[in-house]
Amino acid sequence: MAGHIPPHDAAGVMAERYSLGAGPWTMAPVTRGALGQIWKLSGNGRSWAVKELLFGCDEAQVAREAALRNSAAALGIASPRLHPDRHGAHVSRLDFPDGGAWVKLYDWVDGVEADPSDPDVLAWFGRTMALLHQAGEGAVETPDDWYERCPGDADWEDVLKKVRDAGLPWSDELDRFVSTSAPPLAHWVTPSAPGDLVTSHLDLQPQNVLIGPDGPVLLDWDNAGPVAAEREFARALHVWSGGNDVDITTARLLARAYREAGGRAVLTGPESFSLLFATALNYLHVQAATAVDPTVTAAQREFGGRQAVTCLRNAPDLAAVSLLVAALDE
Repeated sequence: MAGHIPPHDAAGVMAERYSLGAGPWTMAPVTRGALGQIWKLSGNGRSWAVKELLFGCDEAQVAREAALRNSAAALGIASPRLHPDRHGAHVSRLDFPDGGAWVKLYDWVDGVEADPSDPDVLAWFGRTMALLHQAGEGAVETPDDWYERCPGDADWEDVLKKVRDAGLPWSDELDRFVSTSAPPLAHWVTPSAPGDLVTSHLDLQPQNVLIGPDGPVLLDWDNAGPVAAEREFARALHVWSGGNDVDITTARLLARAYREAGGRAVLTGPESFSLLFATALNYLHVQAATAVDPTVTAAQREFGGRQAVTCLRNAPDLAAVSLLVAALDE
């Protein structure tokens, strides 16, 4: 699904806003994520990535992203530059006769998605996460509720009723999940204790690492903010080692690289995975709600429904989490 901005009009506006020079300029949709549409802006033999923010903009969050990305670059962590516009802002509002959008401009990176089973990639990722946690030590802000809390019974009942009333084919699957799987996961979702907080990336998935001509590049810093290091470490271990199909060898390789690079987070039990459980439950709830939201576009509802089904079938499993804890305690 493409975003809301007209690419033919937006290409020239972007080039002028970011002082990229004379055209001709073209803009083509590349991929859609949960919060943004990526476009490829091309002209003068060069390319940039434009991220269109589909659900509004938090300018303070963009400032956190820029600050963390720049600090990480100073440590040798490769990532696309977030370019300021000609007024020095890292996010810009484009307005058109039929609407507008917030956009950010990044370097374009050619590459292939990282293979989480590659020992070299795992070693790079473990070191990178350790460096991020060291660079972000001493965070004092409170983590966002998205990472610390999850939907309650009333929230689930509300969205479940709407999904049922809409006649969506996965309503029974959602009903089973809400009544059986969600409560045991929600039990372990708690606010972080003060003192273990760092400023970090908060979306450390293999999908956000490209292997470019000069090696791995870390993408998608949009969520940068405070987090308990233990919880980000735990979520990354789960995601990178196969999710519910745990590969113990992979988990141990990643953890070893993290610790050898100075990372201090350790798993203590299911409570370490509070971030994993909170984000999984919140994302499912939001996407299910989007699938039946009459105020969004049909394409956004369709995207929400597809994402909800994927979440239902890949929700974290407590047995897999227990395997990880036991494996790293040996």
